[in-house]
Order: sequence, then structure tokens, then C-alpha cells
Amino acid sequence: MFDTSNDRIGGAILIEDEFLRDGLQNEKRVFSVEEKRAFLADIEAAGATRIQVGSFVHPDYVPQMANTDALCAAMPRREGVIYTALVLNQSGLDRALAVGLTHLSISASASETHSMKNTNRTVAEGRARISPVIEKALNSGVTVRAGIQSALGCGFEGKISPAVVMDMAREFSNMGVSEINIADTAGLANPRQVYEMCIALRAVVAPHVALSLHLHDTRGLGLANMLAGLQAGVRIFDAAMGGLGGCPFIPKATGNIATEDAAFLCGEMGYDTGINWDALRAPVQRAEALLGRTLPARVSHVPAPPWVHMSEAAQ
Repeated sequence: MFDTSNDRIGGAILIEDEFLRDGLQNEKRVFSVEEKRAFLADIEAAGATRIQVGSFVHPDYVPQMANTDALCAAMPRREGVIYTALVLNQSGLDRALAVGLTHLSISASASETHSMKNTNRTVAEGRARISPVIEKALNSGVTVRAGIQSALGCGFEGKISPAVVMDMAREFSNMGVSEINIADTAGLANPRQVYEMCIALRAVVAPHVALSLHLHDTRGLGLANMLAGLQAGVRIFDAAMGGLGGCPFIPKATGNIATEDAAFLCGEMGYDTGINWDALRAPVQRAEALLGRTLPARVSHVPAPPWVHMSEAAQ
């Protein structure tokens, strides 16, 4: 058992929906700008207040993200919603700035093998290259979330040294980012590991820097790992509508935790996410029809518990 003394039942939880980026990036069927806009409207209507709309990466490597610039230019921007994207290099940052995004995730990997497959650079080279990107973004008035990919395990190497993750987090914190995102890119983490990592990180980053978790449900521990993060005091989590997702460069790395499942879990425990998980049933069904398969989210496919009224779920 891990200590729950850091847990504060109740309060607000921010769930960043990443259906349009991590959810779609591994799909062979390329979604049009109009299709993405329709899903974006559904996610907004359900109450998500931070949405990752895509990534600025080379289209030859991730074809699904080739129209991210066009989506950003075409999408209406709702008041109170933060629109963000993933950036991995200087050219990606320039594209993000050109379409007016003011919040970005800028990340590097803690795994040598994953870093080489993802960016063709070692961990040291990746860190050296990402630092000026973060600095330029901050100097341009962008709110930066610095991400550490494969922080909780690598699909190629297995365990990742916590010391590497701590060192990267400390460096990002000293640069002035507002948030540090810990990614279980391959879905290898377990709850005890998540809890202990978050407690350790809290001791090395500045008090004003938020911690967030990017969790995959590849081995069925996604929500358990989210709960461990909650107990460690984390209040920001990534998820994807329908539980869609996966890294194109890691075999069998599937499924983010589902936005609707994460919101349901939080609501049942007395946390407020602002997301009406029931409102995501219809767009999940539409995504399933377009993809030709059932998505792994749970609450989208079962009736609400008898003690939950839909009027309450919509709040």
C-alpha cells in the first residue's frame, strides 16, 4: 500500500483531451480538417477546457498530423478553452507560432532507443536541441508544458533510470516552464511506481511548476495509475476520447486512458473535471463508425450507474 496522506478528496481536476493528436496519430485512416473540427466541437461541448489539437511534426513520419496547421487556422476558438499542440523541434515551434497557439507541449524522451526512433537523436542530443525551443517559446509569450516521454518505462529498453527523469525535470523547471508532463508512453507503469515518481519529482521541481501525467492503458493499469497520481497530489491528466491512441514508433503501445472514463472516475470520487462524460457517447460512436472498430473506453458502452442521474452527469 502507498501512503495517501497527499490526497485531497474533492477539488478541480484538469483533463486535457488528446483525441485529435495522440488519439489519431497512429491511425491509417487520415481524418480531414472538417472531421477533426466536428470532433473538436463535440469535445468542447462536453466541457473539456484544454484540448490538444495536433502536433507539428513532419507529415512523412506522421501523416495524420499533416493538416494540423489547417485545423488551427480553421477552428473557431471558444472562450475559456485552451488549445494546445505537441512540438518537438524549432520548425514545429515556428509553425505553431504562425497559427497563433499560445500553449504548447514541448517534449523529449528519457529513453535512448525511443529517442532515436522518435527523433533520430540520443537523449542528450534531444535535450540539447529542445532547450532553445523551450526558451524561444517562453520568450514568445507561449505557456510551455515540458514533457518527458517514456519516463516510466520504455517499450524497447524496459526500465528507465529515475535519475534521468529527475535530471530532466529539474532542468525544465529551472528554465521557467509552467508544467512538467510525465509520460508513460508505452503503458508500462504501475501505481506504486507512479506514486513514488510523482512524490520524488515534487521535491526537485519548483513549487509553482505543476506536474501532469500522460498515461496509456496498454496493459490495463491506466486508471489505476491515474488514481495513484491523484493520491500523490497530481491534478492534471492527459486522456483521449474513446481511449484511442498509441505511439507510431512503439509496437503495441495502444490506448490512452479514455477521457470519459477518467472524468467518470473523478466524478464518482468527488472531484470536479467540468466534463460531462455522458456527452461523449455519441462522438465515440461516430469515431467507431469511421474507424470500423469498437474503441476501448468503458463508460461510453455501458449504461450509467443507477445512482447517477444524467442531469448530474451533465453538470
